Amino acid sequence: MTGETDLRTLLSDMRPELNPGRYVFTMAEGGVPSGVSPVVTVAEPEGLTLVVSQADADAAGMAYDYVAGWITLRVHSALAAVGLTAAVSRALADADLSCNVVAGFHHDHLFVPYEQAERAVEILRRLAA
Repeated sequence: MTGETDLRTLLSDMRPELNPGRYVFTMAEGGVPSGVSPVVTVAEPEGLTLVVSQADADAAGMAYDYVAGWITLRVHSALAAVGLTAAVSRALADADLSCNVVAGFHHDHLFVPYEQAERAVEILRRLAA
């Protein structure tokens, strides 16, 4: 199934959805600890970055300093689409909100400061309107 590439359609159909919970970025030495279920993994030369629920990180004794809300853009975006990440990032940057973007095969996922996650969703809804 091919994803959408038209920027106007991507923006108008993005339907941002705030996933429940708090998420953190942490590092895993020697692989993913038992009992931890990452929602994102990134292998870097410095080690394995994990995005996990704050509860999993706390239970495993993993260090972190950024607690995020996880927003999923429900539009099926093509990996080759141009401009969606830029438009979303710009709208959030203009509101002084950090945004860490991860592209999945079907959807884009945004990690924003937890305390500002609902505000971020509203900003994205206005962008879509």
